[in-house]
Amino acid sequence: MNEAQEDVLKPLVFRVDESTPRVVQSVLLERGWDKFDEQHQDVEDWNLYWRSSSFRMAEYVNIKPWQRLNHHPGTTNLTRKDCLAKHLAHMRRLYGESLYEFTPLTFVMPKDYTKFVAKYFKEKQDLGTKPSYWICKPAELSGGRGIIIFSDIRDLMFKGSYVVQKYICNPLLVGRYKCDLRIYVCVTGFKPLTIYMYQEGLVRFATEKFDLSNLEDYYSHLTNSSINKLGVSYQKIKEVVGHGCKWTLSRFFSYLRNWDVDDLLLRQKINHMVILTVLAMAPSVPVANNCFELFGFDILIDDNLKPWLLEVNYNPALTLDCSTDVSVKRSLVHDIIELVYLNGLRSEEKKSGRMSPGNSVVSLASSNQSELCTAPDSPSYASLIQFTTTTRTAGSKGNPSVQHLCPKHTRTSQLREMISRQSRLLAKEAAKSKPRHKARHSPRKMLSPHKAKGPAGILPEAGSTPNDHAGNFVLIFPFNKATFGASRNGLNVKRIIQELQKLMNK
Repeated sequence: MNEAQEDVLKPLVFRVDESTPRVVQSVLLERGWDKFDEQHQDVEDWNLYWRSSSFRMAEYVNIKPWQRLNHHPGTTNLTRKDCLAKHLAHMRRLYGESLYEFTPLTFVMPKDYTKFVAKYFKEKQDLGTKPSYWICKPAELSGGRGIIIFSDIRDLMFKGSYVVQKYICNPLLVGRYKCDLRIYVCVTGFKPLTIYMYQEGLVRFATEKFDLSNLEDYYSHLTNSSINKLGVSYQKIKEVVGHGCKWTLSRFFSYLRNWDVDDLLLRQKINHMVILTVLAMAPSVPVANNCFELFGFDILIDDNLKPWLLEVNYNPALTLDCSTDVSVKRSLVHDIIELVYLNGLRSEEKKSGRMSPGNSVVSLASSNQSELCTAPDSPSYASLIQFTTTTRTAGSKGNPSVQHLCPKHTRTSQLREMISRQSRLLAKEAAKSKPRHKARHSPRKMLSPHKAKGPAGILPEAGSTPNDHAGNFVLIFPFNKATFGASRNGLNVKRIIQELQKLMNK
């Protein structure tokens, strides 16, 4: 086989189903990936399977070294509201109320109904004529469905699993409109635990002015965009907020800076909240390889600038309803692919001293492996959370269904080239060390990047130190050598909590 034949490489292949967001497919096509065709391709001939529904355990067990799934087993312990409440309550008992004070007082129904009634009437007695406010949410539903906000216990109605929480009556208002933050978090592994936070995100607004005297006006109290985009005020120009019901996270922090708010300190508080929340359920997650999980953390800021965790979303919505969605979510999917598929490439290039020319993301990865990453209170941490830009290419003539076309020398092509070089070296070494015999697989298969089993291949080496960032994703855990060691061989939660408390007390 000559060199020209060796350089004919298959593209990386993604697999989807009817639940896969359209933006995911669009971005992968932009990046030069092929869509899996089950009628004409081998059942194992794919690299990434991205879908909204969870996978069966058999699919995790049978995963191949060159494949990745976009869900990890057991993560509903974080995203079901009742399970999250139970895990956080357990952590409060173990490590103290003050550490986990970022969640409102919560009762899981129907189990905690008697406790809630006792608390309700005690608070009513303490407040006298002043009302208290509560919110009741279905444990499994999303998008604001089934939510009740009430002050009178006679208005509380539920059937099935619900959580009842103290309603936060003093939210930070922008132009008198309530808002919350959608923070994107990608966990690339639980063994060892590795958490990245996306530095851009969404701020979602209610479309009617906040009014405690009317608890039934969901356009005033709920920030879910699936609800507010149906409101009569959605397209109206609203005070400060403007059209629609969304800002980018960067615009929100810029707004806060104009009011002399320390946005870096607020970001650090959110980082700590995310780490503590994931730690609450990480020990219970089953061992599984080649998985990652994108979470959507919903966080409300009150008028004292304290962040509150409202819930954690499984499959955060990737629909493109407005220009803000397009700018945030398209880049988000691009950077997830950078994070998941180029970490291995970047690690190997660091080890060998090579840096790929023309690859802006690889050239930006300058973390010191011995230090792992920068602690949030160090001077260089501020530079880590600056918004980095990834060039998006434009103009596709050949395929009208693809909005953008990658340049010839793409990040994906660099990955293929590296895998091809490694595969050729491995094949030559194997040929020298083994007697000549008929191969079970053709040389064409050996060169296929989506079945390369070399150490750098597609996946980072197990147990290697994670990269500090990819695109707009920044590593927030582990944040020093001690926490890396405490999560590498089993998960020493107590040691991690101690390190986190040191960081928070500085």
